[in-house]
Amino acid sequence: MSALSQRDRQLWTDQGFFRINGFVDPAVGQEMLDRVIELVRLASTGDDISPALVLPEQQPSLAKGGLPELDASKVFRVADAEPFRSFSTREGVTAVAAELIGGGDIDCFLSQFIFKNPGAWGQPWHQDSYYFPFDPPRPVVGVWLAVTEATLENGCLHVLPGSHSEPIHEHKPDRRVGANYGYVEIVDHDMDGCQPVLMEPGDLLVFDSHLMHRSTDNVSPGLRAAMVFHFAAAGTMDRTEELRGYTVNHWLPVRRNGGLPGGRVSPQGSSGSYVPSMSSD
Repeated sequence: MSALSQRDRQLWTDQGFFRINGFVDPAVGQEMLDRVIELVRLASTGDDISPALVLPEQQPSLAKGGLPELDASKVFRVADAEPFRSFSTREGVTAVAAELIGGGDIDCFLSQFIFKNPGAWGQPWHQDSYYFPFDPPRPVVGVWLAVTEATLENGCLHVLPGSHSEPIHEHKPDRRVGANYGYVEIVDHDMDGCQPVLMEPGDLLVFDSHLMHRSTDNVSPGLRAAMVFHFAAAGTMDRTEELRGYTVNHWLPVRRNGGLPGGRVSPQGSSGSYVPSMSSD
C-alpha cells in the first residue's frame, strides 16, 4: 500500500515537492523548540552538547532580552536525541521518505533546527544536494516541519516548482557582507515562477534535494522556526568530510526491512559501517 496519495505523488513528479497540512499537532514542534533552546543555553555556558552543534547567526537579533537562542541560526545533529528521534523514525515520516527514495532501508543523515529570529537574513537560492557529495548522489528527500507559522513577513521558504529536474547548478558564495557561514547562491537560473510556501505550525513540506529554494529576511517581530530532516538510502557513501574538510552530517538508521530499526547506531566515517551510538535521550 502506498504511503502517498495520488495527488502528492503527482506533485512530487511534476513539481518536486508537496505539503501535508496539519501533519502533527503543533505541540510536537513546541517540544522540539523547548529542547533545542535548552541545548543552545547549555552550549552558551560551555557545556558539551555533542554531537549537537550550534551555528551562530551573523546578523544581530532585533528581539530584546539577550538570550543565547537569539544569537543562534541553526542547531545540527539532533536526530539521535528526543523528541527529534521519535519524529525522524515515525512511520508517517519514514514510509513517505522510503517510498520516494525507492523502497528499502533508509537513513536520516542530516538534522537541523532552524532559528530565524527577528532581523535574520534569508538564505539565497540553492539546491540542497550542492551540500551532499554522495554516491549515489540521489534520491535525497527533505522534510521541513513548521514549528511556528511561516509567513511572507517572517521569512518563509520560496520554491521554484519543477526545478528538481535540473542538475546541480553552480553555486557561488553569498555576496552579502555578513552572510551566515556556508551560504551560497545560484546565479545562473531564471527564478520567475517561484512561489512562497506559507505554513502553519505542524505542517510538513516534503521536497526533492534538487529543488531550488530560498528563504527571505525575517522582518517580523517574532521567531520563524522549523525542524528539517534529510533522508537517503542506507549504504550511501558520504564524501562530505573527505571533499570539504568538515561535515555536519550524522547518519542514523530510521527504517529497516519496512519498519523501524532495532536500535540506534551511528556511522563511522563515510564507509557505511556502523558502531553503537553513545548518545542518550
